[in-house]
Amino acid sequence: MGFSRRDLLAGTASGSLLIGQKIDTEAFDDAWHQGVVERYFGFGDKASGGAGDTATGAWLEGELSRAGYTCGRQAFSVPWFDATDASLSVDGTGATILPHAPVTPTGPDGLTAPLSLALGDRALDGSIAVIVLPSRRWSSSADPLIRAALADVWARGAVAAVLVTTGPTGDALALNAVAEQNRPPRPVAILAPRDADPFLDAAAEGRPGRLVIAGRGGERPAFNLTARLARGGGRTVVLSTPRSGWFGCAGERGSGIAVWLAAASWLARQPGAFDIELVATSGHEYENLGGAHYLEHVAPSPDRTRLWVHVGANLAARDWHELGPRLRPLPGADSQRYLLASPDIFDAFRRAFAGLPGHEAVYPATVANAAGELTNILAAGYGSAAGFFGNHRFHHSRNDDLRCVSGALVRPASEALRAALVDILAM
Repeated sequence: MGFSRRDLLAGTASGSLLIGQKIDTEAFDDAWHQGVVERYFGFGDKASGGAGDTATGAWLEGELSRAGYTCGRQAFSVPWFDATDASLSVDGTGATILPHAPVTPTGPDGLTAPLSLALGDRALDGSIAVIVLPSRRWSSSADPLIRAALADVWARGAVAAVLVTTGPTGDALALNAVAEQNRPPRPVAILAPRDADPFLDAAAEGRPGRLVIAGRGGERPAFNLTARLARGGGRTVVLSTPRSGWFGCAGERGSGIAVWLAAASWLARQPGAFDIELVATSGHEYENLGGAHYLEHVAPSPDRTRLWVHVGANLAARDWHELGPRLRPLPGADSQRYLLASPDIFDAFRRAFAGLPGHEAVYPATVANAAGELTNILAAGYGSAAGFFGNHRFHHSRNDDLRCVSGALVRPASEALRAALVDILAM
């Protein structure tokens, strides 16, 4: 292909892209990846179609245009809700909650009703059901356990539900959901485990509580950013990544954005017989809505696709010690990250990611094994595909900030992906 593995790992085969400018001698080093993560995080919350998501898309559009790609925007609509009051209170004690999307508001006066633990099979008529989830790194209300729990309390007459997202941080964890025009039949709130005790005590005794979910919402426009580099090869290498998320998403999204942007910038400078197509999707929180739109309307057909790599969540988020009530940061990456690859490229990824915790245990890419957008990619018939996913400890927490990631953690995964691409595209 005209470049060496040594050039690849140095990031200098044909020059590389620094944020906002081309500098031929600059490597994709720790500082470069740190700069990308910081820039991404700096745009604020990334809720689909919001200011942070839109600004991120515009920034990436500029970067890829400067790298030589022809960019476009695929528009679609997403739900949104901006809360003016999101709270739960009992006996003078109050806590901030997260409204679960798509949001069914209570109105500014709120809903006052007895709190009841969602245990057993007794009637919950007129109650606010409190559902304490088992300890897990929660991500989506499409999880069968959550779906079943909500269906159960509605069937028993609850007028609202409060989900306690028990997990390692004690934070309230926003949950992905299916984007439907019809909202859930009753209000659903998410309560931080660290704030739950007064409400659990009240629910055990059936004391009344007040739930308020007030604000403005509806549908708003969002867009997938696409970028193409046509070389006339007739077959395409696709690199996809989600860019939206509930909050700042430094570890969840920022690490993947940096790996994706480095690979995209590097690929643009390499000779090769394949066209290149990139997509940074919005709508991720709504069960991969943007990815589904891209697959249905824009993506190259499976028979025209040489390779699809999906750069998903938790590429290189920080690991933490769980010692007492506080998490303590570790210098390495969270090993609860996953890499899947189809049989034809399995060995290339296993060689490239050897020694990287979590990623070194490559799994076969199947619909049953996959998560996120990769599930839909495989189900659509893309036979040569790989993808990354995982939930780090602050996944979907408002505290997923720059403490959760660094350029030094991201760079090894970034180099490994480029090494895998060298092997695969030389086949």
